Amino acid sequence: MKSHALLFSLLTAPLLASAAPAKTSPGLVALRGARLIDGQGGAPLEDSVVVIQDGRILAVGPASSTTVPAKARVVDYQGKTLIPGLISNHSHVGVVQGADMGAGHYTRANISRQLRQYEAYGITTVMALGLNGPLLQQLRTQQHAGRGPGADLFGAERGIGVPQGAPPTLGGRPVGEDQLARPETAEQARQAVREMVARKTDVVKLWLDDFGGSLPVKMKPDIYQAVIDEAHQRGVRVAAHIHDLEDAKTIVRAGADIVAHGVRDQPVDAEFIQLMKERSAWYVPTLSLDEATFIYADRPEWMAEPFFQHAVPPALRAQFADPAWVEKTRAEPKSEKARKDVAMNQRNLKALYDAGVRIGFGTDSGATPLRIPGVSEHRELLLMTEAGLTPLQALTLATREAATLLKLEDRGVLAPGKQADLVVLDGDPSTDISRTKTIHAVWHRGKQVSRTVDTFKP
Repeated sequence: MKSHALLFSLLTAPLLASAAPAKTSPGLVALRGARLIDGQGGAPLEDSVVVIQDGRILAVGPASSTTVPAKARVVDYQGKTLIPGLISNHSHVGVVQGADMGAGHYTRANISRQLRQYEAYGITTVMALGLNGPLLQQLRTQQHAGRGPGADLFGAERGIGVPQGAPPTLGGRPVGEDQLARPETAEQARQAVREMVARKTDVVKLWLDDFGGSLPVKMKPDIYQAVIDEAHQRGVRVAAHIHDLEDAKTIVRAGADIVAHGVRDQPVDAEFIQLMKERSAWYVPTLSLDEATFIYADRPEWMAEPFFQHAVPPALRAQFADPAWVEKTRAEPKSEKARKDVAMNQRNLKALYDAGVRIGFGTDSGATPLRIPGVSEHRELLLMTEAGLTPLQALTLATREAATLLKLEDRGVLAPGKQADLVVLDGDPSTDISRTKTIHAVWHRGKQVSRTVDTFKP
């Protein structure tokens, strides 16, 4: 059966172009009249102008005092809101296709479709945090150069797992041997890191925990210490998969730079907060990860919205509509546990944010079929505000702070000299974060992108 295209008709209303000069300069465009949220955390600027030249922001400011070049093509965005392109610090590509997971899905066509879906939903930069095959190097180079459509791509290469441990292979994340290293000795761990660094991994990912006791072992101290030491010797940071507070403390003490998931077993304490601050470690809560375990069986009203439906491949849509799947999911003990995990994760996010810990933005989208690219990121923003952050605080984490975590100085805010990655919204997310779903257009590297996304083959 041929794959088909879903047109985001709700989200792609025609642009209202102002009268332009007789001759315009290619690559020079002015977006005029919109409310501007620049990613810096301040109050929105009403009636703004953003001037873009050759993919970069040339000028940004009030319409009353910002000069629009005579040769610029002018796009009228009165009544709209501009925000920076969102940045995910923790996602995956090529693991899922439709409602299935497997090593055979790490293909150029599948990953390209996923990157285009991220971009269509306003996520213009993605960190694929592990489980990547050799194709990553080619795709990353292509996306960095803007030669392929879709979100820009960074990656943690294969990542370091545990023999007979995390990440799980049965009923979990089956991946190929070239997508994950499982060293049995410290020297094997160091060699795996050396190989990943030679392939220019952006960070090194390790899986520390035993997935809530569902696996027989955790990563041994000599292994994770060898991974961290070797990576640091070579100037590469380490991100760690955790669930519990004690594991988070353990891996930060050992030198991990990024805690790649939120703490969900108990409230964070003063010791953990001090560790995170002293070591300038980053914390990526991934609130929507656990929500995805149960939320689709709850059948909330937003599942009927085109914004959601257009992101869901046919096989997964059929699963959601199956009464047997819904009943089974609701009855599973892990669903109730996931509800408690979300609540604890939100409580800990607020405590860490208020304490001044560095917070990134990510969802683990793409790691399982239920963690849907694009949808997960907008759910994450909502869950952050439900945790007690303001909409502007949540947006700042998903833009400026997410860029800072990745050490990307060329994006994350709407300011002169930055890459022109921005999302045009019909609504105002500074007062209601759910308005990030009212996507009118996406601009990536200074060009408005196509928002037509091919579905998975049924």
